[in-house]
Amino acid sequence: MAVIRKRVLCPEQLRQVPPQFSWIDHRLVRDRHIVGKSAETLALYLFLLTVADGQGLSYYSDAGIGKLLPLDAPALVRARQELIRAGLIAYEKPLYQVLSLDKFDPATARFAATSGPRLGAPQTLGEIIREMGRPT
Repeated sequence: MAVIRKRVLCPEQLRQVPPQFSWIDHRLVRDRHIVGKSAETLALYLFLLTVADGQGLSYYSDAGIGKLLPLDAPALVRARQELIRAGLIAYEKPLYQVLSLDKFDPATARFAATSGPRLGAPQTLGEIIREMGRPT
C-alpha cells in the first residue's frame, strides 16, 4: 500500500484564516451532525456560518436568504426547522444564532432555568422541551 504524501497543490492560493469571524467546525463531520440532513438544510447552515458574527448571530430576512440561496419559502422553513431540531441553530425572527457544537449541560449553563421558564425571556427549543417533560 502506497503512502500518500500531502503537499500544497497551489501555494500561491494557500488558504489563510480570514480576518472576520467565519469558520466551519470539524465536529460537524466527526460527530456526525451533518448525517441525514437535506442539501437545503446544509446550504442554509453553511450560509449562516458564513454570515454570522463572533457570537454566531445574524439577521438575514427570509427574502434576503431566498435571493442568495436556491430556496423557496417552504424549503427555507423546512431547512430552518431541521437545523433547530438538530440543535445547530436558534431562531427568533429576525435573529439567527449558530449554536456551539459542545454538548449543552443545563446544570452549568449560565442562564439555565432552575424552576421554570424565565418570565418574558426567549427560550430555546431545548428549554421548552425540557419544561414539557418536568412534572408539575
